[in-house]
Amino acid sequence: MGNTSISYLWREPKSAEGFKAGVSLHSHTNQSKETLDFIAEMSQDWPWLMPIMRWAEDRSAEKTGIRPQYTKSYWTPPLTPKLAFDLEEQQIQNQLQLPALVSISDHDDINAPMLLRSLNSARHIPVSLEWTVPFGPTAFHLGVHNLPSATGTAWQERLAEFTALPIEGRDPKLLTQILAELDEIPGVLLIFNHPLWDLYRVGADKHGVSVNEFLAINGQYIHALELNGLRTWKENAAVTVLAGKWNQITISGGDRHGIEPNANVNLTNATTFNEFVHEVRRERISHTLFMPQYREPWKHRILQGTLDAIRDYPHFPEGMRTWDERVFHPDSNGIIRPLSTLWKDNVVPRVVTGAMKIVRMMEARPVARGLKMAWSDAGEMRAALAEIDA
Repeated sequence: MGNTSISYLWREPKSAEGFKAGVSLHSHTNQSKETLDFIAEMSQDWPWLMPIMRWAEDRSAEKTGIRPQYTKSYWTPPLTPKLAFDLEEQQIQNQLQLPALVSISDHDDINAPMLLRSLNSARHIPVSLEWTVPFGPTAFHLGVHNLPSATGTAWQERLAEFTALPIEGRDPKLLTQILAELDEIPGVLLIFNHPLWDLYRVGADKHGVSVNEFLAINGQYIHALELNGLRTWKENAAVTVLAGKWNQITISGGDRHGIEPNANVNLTNATTFNEFVHEVRRERISHTLFMPQYREPWKHRILQGTLDAIRDYPHFPEGMRTWDERVFHPDSNGIIRPLSTLWKDNVVPRVVTGAMKIVRMMEARPVARGLKMAWSDAGEMRAALAEIDA
């Protein structure tokens, strides 16, 4: 393995001293389309919820002529590219007193960095995306950072074509060929994002087998495995073991979707993103720093992210202010539209309003304090830190 280290700002307040920059990797803006499949999955996890959802779906069909289609619907994170860039940059500048290198990677889309490059303050932002890669029974997310700006759009289209190909009949060597071509571009950084997260729910064992198969075939083109700022202590600890097994280094990736900045960053002696890529790829150096928000209970942080998604932001640009302007669903003709335009008589149904109120109540101080105590994962944190200190 290369020269890697992991530190925690609340334990080592001077961790950033001696470095030249902080690097924010893997965060999302309103250019990401996030699936609503989790709503259907909730009824599988909690059977008591199924009859309530069926009733609500029947009522929607009766009142509006539209039956909810979760697989065709999506939501977008609340922050615009500029707001997301500023949030990540300011965290590094204000908390670490370092210049910031920010790489935003929306799902399969480079719109955010291309838009930001028109601004003086962000004109050097790398062209990056998070590529969805179907593999075996599951799919992986790869961070593809710092594509050449001249060919970024062509790469986005090519990667999207691969994602859309049916696995059956696909040339089994095509994925390796694409990764090899990306690896040949000196400035590109390829990161296996949250490798041990069974995001597509195929089962932990099947997912683990696929991860090892993927790394056995393609590991030579992957430059680092991600320690994810939105995953648990236990899972990230397992990623460090996986990295050791495959002679990989670990790297940060915040995976921010809400308004909390990335919970981890990289510290570097590079002053440009190209130099940072060289440091990781050629020198095999990576210093990951977890920010104080990471020590908050994981379930509490996931709840906060959910509340960020359904919160109203009156000061945001028009069309991004309310939660139902950021959720999209097919209308009765199958055309994707903001949910806010699909309500009958422009009134949010009472059952939806009631559900939102219940979720938002969890943010009220007495409830939030109780949940935070109940969800404490201090034991898991202590175990992970003890393992690191040993």
